[in-house]
Amino acid sequence: MDWGNVTAEDLIDALREVDWSSPPRPLSEFFSKFTVPRSSSKWNSRLKCNLYYYRTNYFLLIIFVLGLAFLRRPLAIVAALLTALSIAILNDSFAGTFSEKVSRTVRQFSPHLAAKMRPPLTPVIRGRPSAKRAIFICGRPRWVFVFLFSSVSFFLWFVSCGLLTVLWALAFGLLATLLHASFRTPNLKARLNTFREEFRAVWRNYSEL
Repeated sequence: MDWGNVTAEDLIDALREVDWSSPPRPLSEFFSKFTVPRSSSKWNSRLKCNLYYYRTNYFLLIIFVLGLAFLRRPLAIVAALLTALSIAILNDSFAGTFSEKVSRTVRQFSPHLAAKMRPPLTPVIRGRPSAKRAIFICGRPRWVFVFLFSSVSFFLWFVSCGLLTVLWALAFGLLATLLHASFRTPNLKARLNTFREEFRAVWRNYSEL
């Protein structure tokens, strides 16, 4: 696959739809081999490939940096977790898994309430959905939870006075991610794994038609 032809919008869409439940790559592989890209086109291709392949490692790296920055601010840690959760819910796979786990937990205490948390049925015309499948969490549109978690996290940021700290920590985490993705040499395993995941995603889309 030629990652140079992949636009930033395509990469963001792929990160939204791909499964994030896979475990992070081993540290021995994550810090294996680093080289300087020979040209700007090589750097552009390498950056997109590594961002896609090591996405879980980068996410955990940013969370770790934020955790270190807020060891003395418990409210800021909660705010950071809520912010990360509101961003993670934008991923379709994570939103579905989160909704399923919450519904399963509620079902143990109140089956009647869990029944009300089912998503509405999508009308089907000639064997196909009439519109693009909307994402629901506990029977409510996804944007409701994104707005709720974002509002609570913003309030906690204001109360803890840790907004400036999180900006510095987030900038450091993003800089470390950019440097690693720029100098980590993509290996053959990364390319084969990317092909396999993309094929599975395309196959699932065809099977839903």
